[in-house]
Amino acid sequence: MTARGLDGIRVVELGQMVAAPWTAKLLADLGADVIKVEPPEGDAARRRGPFAPDGGRPDTEAGPSAGTDSGLTAGLFAAINTNKRGIMVDLARPDGRATLQQLLADADLFIHDLAPGTAAAHGLTAASLRTQHPSLVTMSITPFGQTGPYADWRATELQVIHGGGWGWLTPGCVQDAELPPLKPHGHQAAFQSGFAAACASLAAVDRAQRTGHGEHIDFAQMSYVVGMLEAAFISWSYRGENPSRLGARILNPWGIFPTGDGHIFLVCVEADQWERLKDFMGRPEWADMDIFSTLEGRFENEDLLRMWLGEWIAAQPVTELFHRGQAERLAFAPVNTVAQMAADPHLAARDFLVTYEQPGLGDITVPGAPSRLTNSWWSIRRPAPSLGEHSGASFAATDTATASLPASSPASSATPSNRPLDGVTVADFTWVWAGPYCTLHLAHLGATVIKVESSARPDLGRRLPTQSGRHTPTLDTNGYFNQYGQGKQSITIDLGTAEGRALAKRLALSCDLVVSNYATGVMDEWGLGYEALAAERPDVIVGVISGYGHHGPYQSYMGYGPTTGPLSGLASMTGYPGTDADELGVSLGDPAAGIATAYALVAALVARRRTGEGQFIDTSMWEATTACTVEGWMEWVMRGTQPDPMGNLDPLWSPHNLYRCADNDDWVAVCCVDEAEWAALARITGIDPDDERFATAAGRKANEAELDKLIGAWTRERDQWDITELLQAAGVPAFPSLSSRSLEVNPHLAERGLIERLDHPVVGQMSHVGIPWLLSDGTNGVRSPAPMLGQHTHEVLTGLLGLNPDEIAALEAADALR
Repeated sequence: MTARGLDGIRVVELGQMVAAPWTAKLLADLGADVIKVEPPEGDAARRRGPFAPDGGRPDTEAGPSAGTDSGLTAGLFAAINTNKRGIMVDLARPDGRATLQQLLADADLFIHDLAPGTAAAHGLTAASLRTQHPSLVTMSITPFGQTGPYADWRATELQVIHGGGWGWLTPGCVQDAELPPLKPHGHQAAFQSGFAAACASLAAVDRAQRTGHGEHIDFAQMSYVVGMLEAAFISWSYRGENPSRLGARILNPWGIFPTGDGHIFLVCVEADQWERLKDFMGRPEWADMDIFSTLEGRFENEDLLRMWLGEWIAAQPVTELFHRGQAERLAFAPVNTVAQMAADPHLAARDFLVTYEQPGLGDITVPGAPSRLTNSWWSIRRPAPSLGEHSGASFAATDTATASLPASSPASSATPSNRPLDGVTVADFTWVWAGPYCTLHLAHLGATVIKVESSARPDLGRRLPTQSGRHTPTLDTNGYFNQYGQGKQSITIDLGTAEGRALAKRLALSCDLVVSNYATGVMDEWGLGYEALAAERPDVIVGVISGYGHHGPYQSYMGYGPTTGPLSGLASMTGYPGTDADELGVSLGDPAAGIATAYALVAALVARRRTGEGQFIDTSMWEATTACTVEGWMEWVMRGTQPDPMGNLDPLWSPHNLYRCADNDDWVAVCCVDEAEWAALARITGIDPDDERFATAAGRKANEAELDKLIGAWTRERDQWDITELLQAAGVPAFPSLSSRSLEVNPHLAERGLIERLDHPVVGQMSHVGIPWLLSDGTNGVRSPAPMLGQHTHEVLTGLLGLNPDEIAALEAADALR
């Protein structure tokens, strides 16, 4: 069997639904040996669906263990639990707790989603785990983290999305203020958090195997979502603007437009793209009006622009418009359904879709690896386990053929390094969001990230209309860049010169990791692509991010983060009930591809320490986003349909919605996932518990509109925080839908140190979003503010590269350092 990158790494997963299981699956897919520990009633995802229409659906009225079938008819569970072994353990029993401790004694990593009180009850606190298993890494991934005022509060995806500020922005450009903030379809916060948790976990495991020192990582999903808000948070902290779902985009044109045979998305980011669009349309008279000649003019007249552009687009067929527009370097993207993706020639050419046999379901086709690797470690080697299928399993009895692959020997050092990636260097050829988001996480984990940029063509992140309103605008006063540039160094190199390209290559070959997200082929043209670097350093690790990936029929197509919501099918499943496709509030493809690449880079680094082999990581924003559409994808696989937009509602649970509060644009997210929560909510709100309409989960779902009216009438008379605290005290998941303004002053985020106010040389102590996890043994907090343009040029040249003054002077004379 071919060795895989994470062979020999042993993982115990104790998690429900999506976040913890997805974290573990990402590791399992690259070769880690994962044992999934389930309670007697099984993972709740086994009862979640989607289910085939001809049976297999569990009886949700028959108690907690109902429908826990070993035949695996639940699509969500099947899709996110492949490559794992499964055992059943009752932690309420002493022998169950002993079984878990025996597994942890042999494990490298423990992933769990237990609330602080539950973890303490089972002897699984950070302190107890450190005492019993000093070299073990623990990843605790919970809605609010293990510390802070909300640590013991209950939450589902609904509360995390709205509490983290994402819902406040979704769907974007709403004209009717009566429409509430919106949750994107599925469990997007959980999937994205899982990527980041896997990245941080693996980096800590690598450190533990080198030093013998474990770690406890306290990961808060709400905090992670706050860091995904694109320009929203810094628009507030830098400009005093509080973005919401209402109003218009700063960049225009931008949006989803109906056509005669579907919907298509279009965004023009740069001025030259607007000019090409006008040419593409045949220069209609309206497009050359002075009111549309500037970015500001297109923003101020967005309604007219959208009307006239929409009239032109409405007459075009989607597929023809997509391909013809892309041929002119215009970022058109179809609003896909799952069925359309399953038939797409580009995804087929990239082997993105994978078919495997799942007992109880037969052959099913699912999205594959979020990144393509030259050393193809990713595969589905084992279907998801039935409940207790591998009873008695242990790591000593593993059947992984290559589990004997040696890990690095623990060092004799008495103390660990401060952060897991201390000492790792990164050559950062990225800009805007996807690439900088990737390298931001590497910097958070301790890597020295050296950003290559130039005054000849500054990062778009330094030029976007998110400049500080309190300072004279320069390339160093932009909140967007300063948010995603935290903890990094900056070196200026003009890659338009031969000397600059030679210097950049020297830098890339000197670093542990190389990352870029320029258009496909640009790094190759500069002699900085993987092939050129690998010719001189065979163990080089290169990560590249692009819209469509570096091979396949669409490889040269222009892709931005906002195009991937439509491309991935998420847009067609997101929106208010009874409406067409809508946007996701943030440009999800950017952070999705960024964090997927960061995870793959860390995995490649771990593998290189063991095997000496390099790696080329090709991440498509489209594919990284589609990998997180499991629920919608599995409904199509199992039922031949996909979910329609349903607002903040849930396919099974009711109540599950956003409710207006006393202040007109205050909202609170409330849901009930079991009978105990419903009983508490009914008692508090005064709803008759004997009302036969609401006596069962099925009845509440069938009479959802009436139930929402009753709850909405109750919340309308109360403050959103009073409601939250009252319901949480009774064990009911509830949380306000928060804006960036509210997030900046939130006491829970403040106590966890998420809001950073480091002293930047130009803008001073502005608020930025920091690190969403806390380490027990490593240093916490962002190390430094974002760099000024070229701030570290001479430091990097003389330090890392060892250039002398004459060599530097020659580079300056050649304009290579501008």
